[in-house]
This record gives sequence, structure tokens and C-alpha cells, in this order.
Amino acid sequence: MQIYQLLKDDHEELKAVLDQLIAAESPDRRSDLIAKVRDGLVPHSRAEEAVFYNSLREYDRAREKIGHSFVEHLSAETLLRALQVQEKVTGNWQKGVRKLKEALDHHIAEEEGEIFALARQFFTEDEAEMMGGAFEKLKAETMPEGFMKTTLDLVVNMMPPRFTERFRSFDFNQHKA
Repeated sequence: MQIYQLLKDDHEELKAVLDQLIAAESPDRRSDLIAKVRDGLVPHSRAEEAVFYNSLREYDRAREKIGHSFVEHLSAETLLRALQVQEKVTGNWQKGVRKLKEALDHHIAEEEGEIFALARQFFTEDEAEMMGGAFEKLKAETMPEGFMKTTLDLVVNMMPPRFTERFRSFDFNQHKA
């Protein structure tokens, strides 16, 4: 399947979970749905950045848009982390869900409109299909990773390509203080 349809499917699923979260009244249900948002959003974002965004940012006409998309991913994940705390500590979770939903709706509209249109100018259908396969594989590999690892992956995905391979191959366990 092409990358565009896979991303769109994930977007629709995430929007549906956010709608369920807004309507959730039980604290247990809210916690489960927040975890479901996290488990959908973070692996999607890391795989999308590594496969789709990093392929697109090689083109001058796409570089600024992709930079903006990276910032929106960081913002959405910050809102998600704040929501996790609000739901547990303050109980003021509804405002946080609405802010996250608004941010993601904006990002998804831009991505499915402007960025998909831009990508279709650069990539053949076969390339979009190959990216789809790579996206699915990387997303599955990212699922079990923890918060620190996925945050580090966000930083690495934002680096210029000439640095990313060297950074990814660095063994942090071997260099502990």
C-alpha cells in the first residue's frame, strides 16, 4: 500500500480515538484512551519522519514544509505529555484533549493536502509503495520503545541526513559514565 493511504488510515484512527476520549467519562476509560493515543501517535510520527519526511526534505521546495511538520509533531507530543499529567494530577483533562485534537486536526489537514500533493510531484507510485512498506516496518519496530528512545529518535530524525547514520549507530550503552 502507498504511504499516503497508510498515513491517512492512521490519521482517521487517531481522530476517532480523540473523539472517544473527549466523550469519555470514566477515569479508567480516559487513561486507556490516552494510552491508545500515545501508542498510535508516537510510532506513527517516528516512522513518518524517518521514511516520509526525510525522503521529502531532500528537495528544496519541500524543506520548509517538512521543517514545519517536524515542529508540529514535537508540539503534539508535548500536548500529549501534558494531557497525561493533567488527567492524573489536576483532572483538567478536557481542555488538554481539545488542544491536542485541534493541533492534530490542523497538522493532518496540512499534511494530507499540501504535503501529499508536494510528495506526489517527487515520488513515483512505486516509490510511494516502497515507502509504505518501510513505514509499516519501522512503525512496528517503534511500538515497544519507551518515551526517552522515541524522543531521541525525534531529535535524530530532525538532524541533517549526513549526521543521522553516525548518530543512530552510536552505542550509548557502551559509553555510559
